[in-house]
Amino acid sequence: MTYCIAARLDSGLVFLSDSRTNAGVDQISVFRKMTVFELPGERVMALMTSGNLAVSQAVLNALDRQPDEDGESLWNAPDMFEAARRVGAAVRRVYHQEAEALRAQGVDFNVNLIFGGQIGAERCRLFQIYSAGNFIEAGEECPYFQIGEAKYGKPILDRVLRPGTSLDEAAKCALISMDSTLRSNISVGLPLDLLVYDAGSLRITHFACIDERNEYFRMIRSTWGERLRQVFAEIPDPLWTNPEAPDSLVPAGRVHQPRRARPAETPPEGYGAPQVLAQDPGKPQPN
Repeated sequence: MTYCIAARLDSGLVFLSDSRTNAGVDQISVFRKMTVFELPGERVMALMTSGNLAVSQAVLNALDRQPDEDGESLWNAPDMFEAARRVGAAVRRVYHQEAEALRAQGVDFNVNLIFGGQIGAERCRLFQIYSAGNFIEAGEECPYFQIGEAKYGKPILDRVLRPGTSLDEAAKCALISMDSTLRSNISVGLPLDLLVYDAGSLRITHFACIDERNEYFRMIRSTWGERLRQVFAEIPDPLWTNPEAPDSLVPAGRVHQPRRARPAETPPEGYGAPQVLAQDPGKPQPN
């Protein structure tokens, strides 16, 4: 399994991915899920993958072998939408090559990608690309995407991330989201790759590989848990009935008794137990 997060903000982009790949509890490996395409001064793009590792690597290999017969590649795409379309086309090529053989072995063609960056003077853009090669783009309403084991780290993203969030705050939010996932799912693991891109720079300015020795991430892991417990303790306990507390859980005068099962009624005299008919498999039964 894996977990990857990316956010498109007014001030740039944030990408974060773990590196654990497993095929069972005793087959755990480390593979990087983030690939960066950089031509300083012209374009910066990042691609993160989840799903079947062999399929993900085949897609990356297809992108490395571009330009294709039409001369198209990520390096000459005129804008990010066209670049995302070319990534989707690479996914479809791999599908046509591998899907039938995978299906014969009972394996699904499973790959999901997050792709984003900036080309020239165009604004930063972010896409999620599916196994069919189609994709959607992040917008103002939802400025982030997740792939892989997303459910544990989603609540903090929903509460904090907005288009106007600063890059540093978004990176901190992504790391807290990752920490929540690491604590709840052993199929996601260190080290992490963190890329923070400043809009308009057209070059990689902030990149970090984070392992268990990273002091900032260790601080995040300890502080976030302590502050959660502190805030939890500060929230008042529920009030059941209190006339002076209009926000009590059950306002006074509105206490309802729970429904209880009726006692079994005594059957009338002479009313016997229902007859149970057993079928003898050795005898022919009437039609």
